[in-house]
Amino acid sequence: MKKIKISYGEAIRSGFEYILQNNPKSLVMGQGLWSPWYVGNTMTDLDKQFGKERVIDTPVSELATTGAAIGAGLSGYSVIMVHPRMDFAILAADQIVNQAAKWRHMLGNQGAPNVTFRTIINRGGEQGAQHSQALHSWYAHIPGLRVLMPSSVQDARDMLIAASQSEDPILYIDDRWCYDQVMEIDPIQSTDITSFKPCVQRNGTDVTVVASGYSTVQSLRVAERLEVQNGIKCEVIDLRQINPLDHAEIVKSVNKTGLLCAVDGGWSNCGLAGEVIALASENVNPQSFRKSPIRLTLTASPAPSAANLEAAYYTTDDDIAEAILNLVST
Repeated sequence: MKKIKISYGEAIRSGFEYILQNNPKSLVMGQGLWSPWYVGNTMTDLDKQFGKERVIDTPVSELATTGAAIGAGLSGYSVIMVHPRMDFAILAADQIVNQAAKWRHMLGNQGAPNVTFRTIINRGGEQGAQHSQALHSWYAHIPGLRVLMPSSVQDARDMLIAASQSEDPILYIDDRWCYDQVMEIDPIQSTDITSFKPCVQRNGTDVTVVASGYSTVQSLRVAERLEVQNGIKCEVIDLRQINPLDHAEIVKSVNKTGLLCAVDGGWSNCGLAGEVIALASENVNPQSFRKSPIRLTLTASPAPSAANLEAAYYTTDDDIAEAILNLVST
């Protein structure tokens, strides 16, 4: 098959289309699935293509509808439950954390719900503190729940397909700031969820930059810029799956470069960037570090609403570039 040129959002739709075409027991549930205002171009006309009995626009009750999705997943269906804003998936946390993630362990490994929870990070645009949260670190803390953060167009499609075919309950997190990416992608690479481990997206020798989701997109842009303007070669690692988190590529890279910069779109406290640094500190020979690792995260404050404050609040490419330049300087 030829490569196809496609956007990140279109790739997610392509993943849904593949799932619904190839598995007659697959269902998609969630709020606003028939409306582009809720889910952008990631589900356009799927309800018309596959019917509203399989692409189900649910009532505004996150707890109840997520419970229904888990029940369907325990009854032979393959279900993707969509929460168009990650903030409001909190209302279904009991179902995700206490039910789906624990089922296999509570019942002696006698099955688990075949359910994927798709949550969307939706920041910026003066949406304020209750609509702008990236809560991936919360869920990555939970044993029994796989947590995926696709950054690339290829992974946006392939991870969704693999998640739907996995026996594990999975949290699939996409970010609206990734949607404008366009690239040529290959035919489906893998449907084995365990194959989606951290990977090197850009080779380098001077500094290791570790990120996930949109932070990976930013880090790759910065790495290209720093090589052209400053001759600095960044090795960029995309975490992809943040629970369970495989540290092998991180350790290998830091042993080579001696410098580590962890970039994350969440907060520092108990966050993903801190976990990356902890894993590196525990597994890299201390003598390999040329300097202490650093992390770039959000300011420890709820997101502001005013546009000028948002501009200061969110980590920019310039922020990442400045931090890396300071790190590599002697």
